[in-house]
Amino acid sequence: MHGIVACEAYIPYHRLERAAISTSLGGGVVSGARSVASYDEDATSMAVEAARSVLRTVPTAARPRRLYLATTVPPYLDKTNATVAHSALALDSGALAVDMCGGVRSGAGAFLAAAEASEPAMALLSDIRTGLPGSADEREGGDAAAAVLFGPGDSDTPVLAEVVSAAAETEEFLDRWRAPGDLASRVWEDRFAEHVYVPLAMDTLSAALKKADLTPGGVDHLVVCGLPRRSVRRVAAGTGIPADRVVPDLAEVIGNPGTAQLGVLLAAALRRAGPGDTIALLLLADGATAFILRTTAQIGRRRPAAPLAGGGAALRYPTFLNWRGMLAREPPRRPDPEPPAAPPAYRSRAYKHAFTATRCTRCGRVSLPPAQVCFHCGAVDTMESHPMARAHGTVATFTVDRLAFTPHPPMIAVVVDFDGGGRFRCELTDADASQVAIGDPVEMTFRRLLTADGVHNYFWKARPVRRAGGET
Repeated sequence: MHGIVACEAYIPYHRLERAAISTSLGGGVVSGARSVASYDEDATSMAVEAARSVLRTVPTAARPRRLYLATTVPPYLDKTNATVAHSALALDSGALAVDMCGGVRSGAGAFLAAAEASEPAMALLSDIRTGLPGSADEREGGDAAAAVLFGPGDSDTPVLAEVVSAAAETEEFLDRWRAPGDLASRVWEDRFAEHVYVPLAMDTLSAALKKADLTPGGVDHLVVCGLPRRSVRRVAAGTGIPADRVVPDLAEVIGNPGTAQLGVLLAAALRRAGPGDTIALLLLADGATAFILRTTAQIGRRRPAAPLAGGGAALRYPTFLNWRGMLAREPPRRPDPEPPAAPPAYRSRAYKHAFTATRCTRCGRVSLPPAQVCFHCGAVDTMESHPMARAHGTVATFTVDRLAFTPHPPMIAVVVDFDGGGRFRCELTDADASQVAIGDPVEMTFRRLLTADGVHNYFWKARPVRRAGGET
């Protein structure tokens, strides 16, 4: 059986209360909050975090041989973004990594390509949604990523759900568009989108159910997603499937994460599903796409983990605008950062992207950065590769630097002592400078340090270890 063997979502730490927008710009107060990618996150780094959550639950043999990254906001246009994720995940060089970029529907393409692959394959769905200040896109959007791993399944990595059928309706109509270089999308009138989407969605779902030999009454969990919110709500209410079987869209908690919503809500559906349940996924984007899934008896063995439901302190609206490039803030009076050079970045890719250290086979000491000579015993050429991306550690010491270059001052620099050996100096992210203390537990996260001359400098930072709900 080939099917889903793991599915996880990544929700960024920061939240923006919608009331903060209306307070700043005026207008009625709107409830709820939206998730916000940090200044050092983008679609690629969030996809890596979602994939890391998946890979830590499966053995090496189940690691993907194909990687499909779907997003509407690729950090690079004339370069494959999926190769950065491939390198950060330390996948085999023979594994294919490709982008599926453009509209939200690219997420359905990545999902279907991974589902139909003859070998282990992963769909990475990631998006950062924004709009002009005060717009519905800004208010109702959200940032998130999801990773769905498909494979043949075995005793160690059982199939949790199989794709029973799929159907699609494609139509060319103008309801949402964004030209290259534009900061935000433009949207046609909601009633026009509703007029087109609703019949397309109903026909697509009916076709998928017919292929699976099911009726609407046989669906245990319904996921309806897409950016045209009015159309989505009408479709969810008009399928004939009871309302208590509709998976909540999480709009009040994280907003609508566009391309990632399909994977995020699938993870939510798998968390609540029981053995033998039927899940219907319906995406409204440039037409309609439907998938019918059926869970196996193994669903209880590896349910998706619940992503952090709450963030830290509420993000200030001017900070959000600054992170989105809508509000220019004077940078520190320091020399502009320089982009990493291609040759040394390539030579050190195992360290730079996969955070691989070296360990002395003679004395057991770990060296970060990797070294050829052991700093402890002086042995030469006795070092072996030692992965550190999953390592946990504690803050040995730290400093709050208000002069160093950072898009979000002040910079928190920490020295981390890793469990099992190794010491490393790096930045601390997703943290309040006033709350940092020696001895705090931390873990590593893949981030974008800076962008210079169009080159994104990806590396690793430490972040506080938090439990569900956001507590440290």
